[in-house]
Amino acid sequence: METNPFIASQLYTNAQNIAKPAADSGGGSSLFADMASDFMATMQAGENAAIAGLTGKADAASVVEALAASELAIQTAVSVRDRVVEAYQEILRMPV
Repeated sequence: METNPFIASQLYTNAQNIAKPAADSGGGSSLFADMASDFMATMQAGENAAIAGLTGKADAASVVEALAASELAIQTAVSVRDRVVEAYQEILRMPV
């Protein structure tokens, strides 16, 4: 089974970015921007792999790997969104 080196390196880079501690403690907006750009890069890689698979330029294994990475990115984004909504609702329930 042949793997696409671009997708493997992208997944490895994402894992490194998640594992390293944030260098600045100034609000975390940079961390959120980095996560958003990583999400978009993963989604773009998945889309490109799907297109390459449909045109016959990529093997099925690399397409499945890219789509699995995209699915994981979407699940993570949905989980973060749910936690943000839950925190917002908790703030709304606080007595003034």
